[in-house]
Amino acid sequence: MANQDDMVWLPGGQFRMGSDTHYKEEAPAHEAMVSGFWIDRTPVTNRQYAAFVEATNYVTVAELTPRAEDYPGALPEMLKPASLVFVPTSSPVRLDDWSQWWQWTFGADWRHPTGPGSSLDNLWDHPVVHVALADVEAYAAWAGKQLPTETEWEYAGWAGNWAHEFAWGDELEPDGMHMANVWQGNFPYENSLADRFLRTSPVGSFSPNRFGLYDMIGNVWEWTADWYTRSHVAAPAKACCVPSDMRDVARRGSQDPNLPAIPIPRRVLKGGSHLCAPSYCRRYRPAARHAQPIDSAASHIGFRCVRRAPGPTD
Repeated sequence: MANQDDMVWLPGGQFRMGSDTHYKEEAPAHEAMVSGFWIDRTPVTNRQYAAFVEATNYVTVAELTPRAEDYPGALPEMLKPASLVFVPTSSPVRLDDWSQWWQWTFGADWRHPTGPGSSLDNLWDHPVVHVALADVEAYAAWAGKQLPTETEWEYAGWAGNWAHEFAWGDELEPDGMHMANVWQGNFPYENSLADRFLRTSPVGSFSPNRFGLYDMIGNVWEWTADWYTRSHVAAPAKACCVPSDMRDVARRGSQDPNLPAIPIPRRVLKGGSHLCAPSYCRRYRPAARHAQPIDSAASHIGFRCVRRAPGPTD
């Protein structure tokens, strides 16, 4: 089992979850409740993930050759270890075609975040990326932890500030201060680097939220334990917001509203990433959510864990 990581105890409570004024999958806004839990102060870093791999000899999904039977119709030459890597474009492109800036890159994995030839030099304190659901669940089990539910994650992300637009207030950059690692400029071809980072940043590079948690917004999207549905189920004051029949549908193949014909099970990601921008993907808010196929990884997806154990005064 892993050594105890730096975690924060959240006593739990009731809060306003979701949003009726942004993306439709965030609605309806509703009252939700969580019990107390411990949560990692930062996303899991490359250093922490490397310790897990060294202890267990674990091999991530992106490092494995996909099985032809799992991907009927796939071209044989595509069945190689790979992952999605963000590559900036050289000029403006249509923002409804993500293939313009995402490249399926052979040899990209958590050790090689931008593909063959890249390494973790100077990235040990950055969030681990290119981790699929199985990879983060394996780490969590080894560490004696779990993935947070969407409700737990959003409660932690808001840190009691859910009456505002953002986790820190009503302005994205209050008084010109950068509060999170997000994109500045015209996505996906021009990033001014006003916050100093083109890709991931070392965890803790920006101010923590009121709960003392770092990088809950921006840097990397974070996996949760919840299956994705197209909207929130209005279930006031319940910590588990998806009825069992809807969870069964999601397990069989929840639908990304942008890719309705692909029945791959999807989990909820939270928190946005360094690729979120005012001009594209305004998901640098705790209420934002994204559907991620469970078999896929990418250069902007990481995770943090929780532990549902007695609090410090219990």
